Amino acid sequence: MRTVKYGETSLIATVFTELFGVQSYMVNGVRSVKKSASITIGHLQPGNLLDMVVYHHERATLQRIKDCRLVFHGLNLDENMSRNAVLLFIVELLQKCLKQPDPHPELFYFLEDVMAGLNDATPIQTANIPLFFMLHLSHFFGFRLMDNFNNTSALLDLHEGQFVDNVPIHNLYLEKPGSKLVAGMLRVMQIAELEQFHLNRQIRNELIDRLSDFYALHVQPFGSLKSLPVLRTLWAD
Repeated sequence: MRTVKYGETSLIATVFTELFGVQSYMVNGVRSVKKSASITIGHLQPGNLLDMVVYHHERATLQRIKDCRLVFHGLNLDENMSRNAVLLFIVELLQKCLKQPDPHPELFYFLEDVMAGLNDATPIQTANIPLFFMLHLSHFFGFRLMDNFNNTSALLDLHEGQFVDNVPIHNLYLEKPGSKLVAGMLRVMQIAELEQFHLNRQIRNELIDRLSDFYALHVQPFGSLKSLPVLRTLWAD
């Protein structure tokens, strides 16, 4: 979810919804000093899960929200910075990938599970969620990495999207240690399983940089991830 100011008291909120995909909603009076509004700025924070009643018209550019209820609170500035940084990274990457407003319920449910897992994650799990999310998110957009790692096919060729026997002629690949870690994370289905991956700052940076290059091959324009420098400062050895 992201918002932009409209007029003196209103916002336009872009929301990823279960039934309609990405939609933009006009929310009137949400920035007013009056406290009687049923929808507040607090509802419209990044990562929040809302139960919304909306007026939806297929041909409308801007939709309207009749009412909403906060189901899950994503961003909380009073909580640890690592969790919030991971959440903003997830939201930014999702925004880069979602180009069309079409319904995508399986992606919605996956995102819902990741958000719930982040809410209860240990520090190790939290640090590993960005990599887990990047590896599994690509599946929903048709360019998931093949899970074919073995003793001979032990180098991850990111250009081809699979593990290979020999060093590629290009430089978009991972050596065996990084490839093995990626292979392990590809087989993780639950956030709790990320506890087994104890990575240092250097390997985290290398993996996320390589995966960013992988996304740039398939998502255009991709550009840089503005939330990534914050993550780098929070990752400890």
